[in-house]
Amino acid sequence: MSGVFGVVGKEDCAQTLLYGTDYHSHLGTEYGGLAIFADGLFNRQIHNISQSQFKSKFFDDYKKMKGNKGIGVISAFDEQPVYLHSKLGPFCIVSTGLVENSSQLTESLLNQGVSFSEVSRGKINTTELIAKLISQGSDLIDGIERMFAQIEGSCSLLILNKDGIYAARDRFGYTPLVIGQRDDAIAVSSESAAFLNLEFKIIKNLEPGEIVLISDEGMSQKKSGIKNLSQICTFLWIYTGFPASSYEGINVEIVRERCGRSLARRDKDIEVDVVSGVPDSGTAHALGYAMESKKPYRRPLVKYTPGYGRSYTPPSQETRDLIARMKLIPIRDIIEGNRIVVCEDSIVRGTQLKNYTVRKLWDCGAKELHIRPACPPLMFPCKFNLSTRNINELAARKAIRSIEGQDLDDVSEYINPKSKKYKEMVDWIAKDLEVTTLRYQTVEDMINAIGLAKERLCLYCWTGEHLKSQIDLSEDEKSILKQAREILKQN
Repeated sequence: MSGVFGVVGKEDCAQTLLYGTDYHSHLGTEYGGLAIFADGLFNRQIHNISQSQFKSKFFDDYKKMKGNKGIGVISAFDEQPVYLHSKLGPFCIVSTGLVENSSQLTESLLNQGVSFSEVSRGKINTTELIAKLISQGSDLIDGIERMFAQIEGSCSLLILNKDGIYAARDRFGYTPLVIGQRDDAIAVSSESAAFLNLEFKIIKNLEPGEIVLISDEGMSQKKSGIKNLSQICTFLWIYTGFPASSYEGINVEIVRERCGRSLARRDKDIEVDVVSGVPDSGTAHALGYAMESKKPYRRPLVKYTPGYGRSYTPPSQETRDLIARMKLIPIRDIIEGNRIVVCEDSIVRGTQLKNYTVRKLWDCGAKELHIRPACPPLMFPCKFNLSTRNINELAARKAIRSIEGQDLDDVSEYINPKSKKYKEMVDWIAKDLEVTTLRYQTVEDMINAIGLAKERLCLYCWTGEHLKSQIDLSEDEKSILKQAREILKQN
């Protein structure tokens, strides 16, 4: 994932922009970027942050960046912000999401004579692609709507120009954007946690498809959102979101505690001595488990400094494995001779959990290890963000392939937690992980922990289903989509 932040203030905004953007560092590990507009000019800075923290890279830069409006990004893959001098005027843009049909859209634009200058790892920069699609509109609002109609996947964005900051949440609501206000500024953020120490008060959660302009005059709506629609990513609460953040008004930490409580309620058949969580995202799940089970929460594994970051976000598997191996340090005095419940946010491939968590606990003398992921088995790579990856890497898919002797298109039996096939799959994963027991969260308990209706959550990673096809489009949206499809056919 990536995280974006923007601010328009009465005075210079550089310091607020620096710290507001930095509060998204848990969402990306590759690039950081800032852009400020003042006196008709853009001051833009981009740095690789894969081996250093955002603040250290930008601490000297921000002191030289003067202006009352700016945008920032922590990016999981592409270099951002992107600058474009277009027929709609010059602007800088940052984005978060995943465009599944980027190759087709890029080819279409190239055939129309559009050129690209930004390349990330041999691929077209997705944010530049978004900018080029927007620039084909009659104005920025029309361009954003046309872009939404053409892409498959998701995209939330901020655009900085002379008017201020245009903020647009993706039209199916997979990624959040929230507006905050204080006496001297208005800000927009992916994470509400970015507002707390900067003294912003939340005034609005953008609706799916909604577009607003934040300017010197305040905030104004340019395009209303789609009512009663939110396919927001469930994984935000389970793993990727920051504990102090809230999405749709629901706090992350509280949801994780509820997930842990649900796991404990289903564990009436085991006796344990210690409840633990894999730091950091498994911690709150474990606290909930401990509260419900009345067993002591302890820390058999501790994370060495926040500097190691997450082993989930880097694009390189080698880097992910190195971080997973180095960041967790075991405490033998807590582990030895104990029956331990280990709460984890999820099991993706399972190799990091097995090699760098389970193995360390066994080596330090654990008596039993009971693994409790806070979500169901991941069955499908995410279609809407840089989240779960190749389908063949997923632990559940490896289990199915081993059991069946082949890949299956229909895995519905393995998704049903009451089926024999599901039990066989979980037993296979438990054996592969070399743990005493393994018990996953159910979809129903996960939904109940969040507290939103099922149809307002994206559950694609676990069920393979999403409600995109059921959304009623307005006549304008249907017209835009039809025109976009005709352009693609022609090219």
